[in-house]
Amino acid sequence: MAGSTHTVTNQVPPLVQYDVFGSDRALLEAVERHLAPEAREDGLAELSALGRTCGSAQVREWGVQADENPPRLRTHDRYGHRIDEVDFHPAWHRLLGKGVSAGLTAAWGRPGGHVRRAAAFLMWTQVDAGTCCPLSMTHAAVPALRADPELAAEWEPRLTSVIYDRALRPAGQKPGALFGMGMTEKQGGSDVRANTTAARPLAEDGTYALTGHKWFCSAPMSDAFLVLAQAPGGLTCFLVPRVLEDGSRNVFALQRLKDKLGNRSNASAEVEFDGTWARRVGEEGRGVRTILGMVAATRLDCVLGSAGLMRQAVAQAVHHCAHREAFGGKLLDKPLMRNVLADLALESEAATTLGLRLAAAYDDGGEQERALLRIAVPAAKYWVTKRCAPVAVEAAECLGGNGYVEESGMPRLVRESPLNSIWEGAGNVQALDVLRALRDPATLDAYLREVGRARGADHRLDAAIKGLLTELADLEGVEGRARRLTERLALVLQGSLLVRYAPPEVADAFCAGRLGGDAGTAFGTLPPTLDLTTITTRAHPTP
Repeated sequence: MAGSTHTVTNQVPPLVQYDVFGSDRALLEAVERHLAPEAREDGLAELSALGRTCGSAQVREWGVQADENPPRLRTHDRYGHRIDEVDFHPAWHRLLGKGVSAGLTAAWGRPGGHVRRAAAFLMWTQVDAGTCCPLSMTHAAVPALRADPELAAEWEPRLTSVIYDRALRPAGQKPGALFGMGMTEKQGGSDVRANTTAARPLAEDGTYALTGHKWFCSAPMSDAFLVLAQAPGGLTCFLVPRVLEDGSRNVFALQRLKDKLGNRSNASAEVEFDGTWARRVGEEGRGVRTILGMVAATRLDCVLGSAGLMRQAVAQAVHHCAHREAFGGKLLDKPLMRNVLADLALESEAATTLGLRLAAAYDDGGEQERALLRIAVPAAKYWVTKRCAPVAVEAAECLGGNGYVEESGMPRLVRESPLNSIWEGAGNVQALDVLRALRDPATLDAYLREVGRARGADHRLDAAIKGLLTELADLEGVEGRARRLTERLALVLQGSLLVRYAPPEVADAFCAGRLGGDAGTAFGTLPPTLDLTTITTRAHPTP
């Protein structure tokens, strides 16, 4: 064997065995700020334990294994019987079990449950975004099922259970269950009213037979799904179990699994229904209204998921630059690199701060907070998810060529980064939903009350609010500029929250770079007179 030709030096140690929660100052402070007093002690202890789990070498390796070994579809068994099963790597089941036991489907009814879960979800995304999909849909199914109190009483205890049961058997025999969702069809995409899947009534008890298809059905191993289909009274929401009460398989034919850019540990299937048994949820013709509660909750998870991906990208970049030496010193100490990292850190902190504020609104549940959610969730979903991809790409660049290599983990983040901007309605869908929300004066009033709490604290924020009010005063032809308006709504809301809650150095830099026009379009163009060192120090994931 040839001898060594050189000594390996100046290589960055892996970012493992660290506390994902305790090292994320923005997340920790947001939880302390919003968590109900009666839940604070238990909640912080719970999240600290999960933070250490998420940073452990073992759990992070499970995330890599699940991503590198994607699920496989088995349509038939060895004898030719149709089984429609998906095989997952053991790491997937370990991760999903950890996620369920950590309470990622158990927010409803717990003191401070949504803030606790939001922080946990943001951390879990940094381990494996694929398992976050069934965890999100299971969590979000609860408000939709409450349209039918009988169904809610039957299913909600299983959905909010902290026990993961992977067995494919009747839900009544399981201590915990997972839910999926199926709305999209080939011909309609986001236009669900164009769906053609038909629902034929079987009896007066709300049971139907479905015939049709779903073009994207993620987490097809789930125990049940909420789907939309055309009943005699119009588009309606239905519950479709995988296994019927007698133990027989429901007709749920998996045609193939999607070969996706990212989210590779998770399966996304094309499904066909042919006389598939279903139970109606809510009234006929009110399917969209019934399922909207689920959609709103999953949209917030898109915000939290993107915030988590950005945090991990920034943590990796700052960690690398704190250890890597070039041109006579640490990369982190180079003024231009510090500018890039601080700019990335601003984006990450703004996303985290906004996501946790919206989770707190869910915990509050008051009329004013519900009105704020109606406009802020689609605005945040539009903006935060769109910022994720450029943050991931820029963070990978901070690692140089090493960031382009799979072993660094950065390519996985880059592949994952566009997903949340597409899932639950792409950018145009969100912007148009913001316009619909603006038709209700209560939503705009709730938004203006929220951002108004920071007025007078920063002249750039004040000017941005004034400019936004001018835009809102003239909504003629607004559809063509809905994206611009939605972007401004999101940025002003982020700025107001940072001015109120973040350290002055963070708020000052955000207002300068995002609201004051004092930065370019690329990351790393903040005014060098800002205190960028404080921002990068705050973003450092100290092991």
